[in-house]
Amino acid sequence: MTDSSRPAASEPRKIAAIVTTFFANSHADVIVTKFARGFPTDDGLLPPQVEVASMYMDQTHANDIGQSLARDCGIPIYQSIPATLCLGGNELAVDGVLSIGEHGDYACNEKGQRLYPRRHFLEQICGVLATSGRVVPVFSDKHLACTWSDALWVYDRARQLGVPFMAGSSVPLFWRDPWLEHELGAPIQEALIVSYGDLEAYGYHAFEALQAMVERRQRGETGIAAVQCLEGDDVWKAGKAGKWSAELAEAASALGGALEGNGGEDCDSPAAFLIEYADGLRATVLHLPGQIRRWAYAALIDGQIQATGLRSGREPFPHFSYLGLNIQEMFLTGLPQYPVERTLLVTGGVAAIMDSRHEGHVRLETPHLDVTYAAPETAPIRPAGPQPIGASTIPM
Repeated sequence: MTDSSRPAASEPRKIAAIVTTFFANSHADVIVTKFARGFPTDDGLLPPQVEVASMYMDQTHANDIGQSLARDCGIPIYQSIPATLCLGGNELAVDGVLSIGEHGDYACNEKGQRLYPRRHFLEQICGVLATSGRVVPVFSDKHLACTWSDALWVYDRARQLGVPFMAGSSVPLFWRDPWLEHELGAPIQEALIVSYGDLEAYGYHAFEALQAMVERRQRGETGIAAVQCLEGDDVWKAGKAGKWSAELAEAASALGGALEGNGGEDCDSPAAFLIEYADGLRATVLHLPGQIRRWAYAALIDGQIQATGLRSGREPFPHFSYLGLNIQEMFLTGLPQYPVERTLLVTGGVAAIMDSRHEGHVRLETPHLDVTYAAPETAPIRPAGPQPIGASTIPM
């Protein structure tokens, strides 16, 4: 396959948006709308350097706003993914693709996973690229799929075609208060992140934020050897047995907006993701809905605790601006801003966690999660301050 040629300087790159559904504050809205109208950031409202040239919506929401955005911005809506990528013709006619498989009326399986059509979207996109004679950059929102087999298929297919590919969550790009970024090669001994909300959907966000931190440890990422999901009283029993660190949980909870309570033990539905990495690192996602108001991270390094609170922003949801700016940079350069292997590993980790839960909260060995990679040496585009300021706080 060959890379697409860059348009003339006067012609912005054309981007196709493939989304499940489009209502206010949906992922389609907080991502695509910024690509159409600008990225509110701490440094002001930054105009897009690419053009949303087409859109496909898999479902029309009862409170749809995608059609009005399309009318206002002159974006044609097509009835199929191939037509969207070909702008109604027979050949690939765009320079990048946003694939947003989040929200919408889709079934859950028996494990509690929402069956979004993420693999289906990527199959269609890659099909067009495979027959076009050229590839363009693709971004896939959040985790790659519900199952490891589907996620691995997506990853392998993109690699086979040579597609510049990014995926994942906006949470690694949140404001950090206080600022914390591990040095490459940091001797991380143990790590923990506190979380809240829906177990899989928000647990995924927490897991990827955790991964963005621990991938910077000595020897880089080595893969995940085993996982276990615990719920209810078993969470606290595991803490008392030393399977996760109460000291790290206390440090993270203090920065996670912890509500009144006895260390979270009065939480109605606590859960813990126990993660054992191949190099011996232990990490935990401690899920405390109703007790924690935001994600926060803590790690033990050389016997000292380092911690940070991860802060997002309310409307206009500026953390998605920084996600969008990194995606845009890939559209412009053809180079992903950070490795998609991070998202592949976390996708597989979350899938295994949900399997553990479904099978009675058993510990599962995960030799298939032997995903190794190096953390990026250059930081992605992200805010430097402790909390949103300026245009990041002004609704669009």
